[in-house]
Amino acid sequence: METLLSRPGGTYDILGIGFGPSNLALAIALREHNARVPAPERLHMRFLEKQPGFGWHKGMLLDDATMQVSFLKDLVTLRDPASDFSFLCFLKDSGRLVDFLNHKTLYPLRIEFHAYFEWAAERVRDLVAYSEEVVSVEPVTAEDGGIPAFDVVSRDPERPGRTTVRRARDLCVATGLEPHLPPETVVSDRVWHNSELLPRVAALKEAGVPVRRALVLGAGQSAAETTDYLHRAFPDAEVCAVIAKYGYTPADDSPFANQIFDPEAVDTFFGAPPQVKQSLLDYHRGTNYSVVDLDLIETLYRTMYREKVQGGERLRILRASRIREVGEHGERLDVTVEYLPTGEHQVLEADLLVHATGYRPQDLGTVLGQAAKLCLRDDEDRIRIGRDYRVETPAHVSAGIYLQGAGEHTHGLTSTLLSATAVRAGEIRDALLAGHTRRARAATW
Repeated sequence: METLLSRPGGTYDILGIGFGPSNLALAIALREHNARVPAPERLHMRFLEKQPGFGWHKGMLLDDATMQVSFLKDLVTLRDPASDFSFLCFLKDSGRLVDFLNHKTLYPLRIEFHAYFEWAAERVRDLVAYSEEVVSVEPVTAEDGGIPAFDVVSRDPERPGRTTVRRARDLCVATGLEPHLPPETVVSDRVWHNSELLPRVAALKEAGVPVRRALVLGAGQSAAETTDYLHRAFPDAEVCAVIAKYGYTPADDSPFANQIFDPEAVDTFFGAPPQVKQSLLDYHRGTNYSVVDLDLIETLYRTMYREKVQGGERLRILRASRIREVGEHGERLDVTVEYLPTGEHQVLEADLLVHATGYRPQDLGTVLGQAAKLCLRDDEDRIRIGRDYRVETPAHVSAGIYLQGAGEHTHGLTSTLLSATAVRAGEIRDALLAGHTRRARAATW
């Protein structure tokens, strides 16, 4: 195995693992800082991303799906409204600013917001190494026993025999969420997670595979979008949504409820007692989890009712139901569905089963390897994270690990959402700069 040492003459101040919207926002915040200060005060940085290019939930970039947060909650605006990395600057650069204003909406198309992310990512392209999958993070031990840095080992997924080692004083881990599947799910060409929706459907159509019945498991926004998309993509197929509730629940996007995503709400949540934190999470889960935009709920209901009137019901809601067993027999699935109120079982023959069962944070141990053992944990074995998003570590560890996207238990619902991305990036930037200043002063003593 060939190993290369990146920046052999020095150490990065910050190395980001993952390059989705969160670390993209951090890269922009740091780039803007470096542009304002003299060379000695600039931070040397690098970001690693295992994908060959920028991509954010590309499998669900449906042509008519809109964002669920305001365009003002972009990568920069809540941190610095004057930044030229804003969504409005993207629109101006794209020649659509006036058109967007005439559209009179706060919620752009998801494909357009993804294009905005790509536009911003291209402008900081020199800071990112794509096709770099992190395989281990090794603490660097100094002569006095302290740990002042980490060695991050990565590889190109297409060239696994060659690795690169980069040393960094601080890490920022933002590897995003990974698709969640029910236990014992066997993935195949006919059973998959909705994160793969668009490429999977395109492949089926290209291969001419007939779809007579498709099942969608899940009751959240992505489940409803998947149900609607399959119903339109396969006009001769029956599409059955399997949901444990009696019907889809509308998302609570009312003004007072949305204040849970305000920047100052993070301070309130972080300082609250554990039982209050849990209560706030429980009270406001309806803003994000297992809920659907009311417009989409009404669209699905209108479709279902229209089909009843016309006498050909292709869209079916299997409410208060769960999937108990899936058998795959060649090109056919036999899916056993239980109706929970009575315990009655029915077996549906299907061509597709799509799990729209959400996402969960990646296991930090898988990402950090040996370095994960330095992360302190609370009584419930959860990572202890400071207000500045830095993981708490033993006193002899001066190297920092910052987390974006895995702190719902410490920072609240915004931890995994776009709502606080810009502000969070600014707070992490400030913490990194403070650490950089402390090290510089210590080096002169």
